Amino acid sequence: MPLPFLTADRAFDATDDVALPHDDRDLWRRPYRPGPWRVGVAALMLLLASFVLFAAVIIAATDSPSAAGVVFVVAAVVIACALRLLRMGAWVSAHGVRHVSFFSTRTVAWQQVASVRTVQQPVRWLGLPRTVQGQALLLVRQGRSGETFPPLLTTHNADFLAREEAFDRAADTVEAWADEYGRG
Repeated sequence: MPLPFLTADRAFDATDDVALPHDDRDLWRRPYRPGPWRVGVAALMLLLASFVLFAAVIIAATDSPSAAGVVFVVAAVVIACALRLLRMGAWVSAHGVRHVSFFSTRTVAWQQVASVRTVQQPVRWLGLPRTVQGQALLLVRQGRSGETFPPLLTTHNADFLAREEAFDRAADTVEAWADEYGRG
């Protein structure tokens, strides 16, 4: 079963000079591959869910169906959390940029974007409260407030920790989408 949210398009890995290598630009796409930390944690969560499901089958065979139902629900919640963890990140399309976090999703149309830029600033390490010096890709909305969103990408999140080159490619790609569609 293909899981399209796990892989970025193969065109991003090509060495072409094309910044936006898509045929259908209306589809939401992640301009980078999920990092090893994100995939590893999701894999461990799915492994845990498999043990919980196995326990639910044993409970269903030996105990009450209601107790097995509760354990099945716990396994379903763990699986849903693992899948949401894999969906987290920045997504782009011709419509705008979408920032998916664990509990919320924010979408901003390209016409509302004043700038997308990479800045040097303290960033959270793997989403924990500890901050370290790194780079972040910031999105600033147009308007009087000039609202700045939380960073779309950072060099120390689960996708780009110890992958500076991947961060630079992803940030350049998001900036290219903003340049092309922000003027329209």
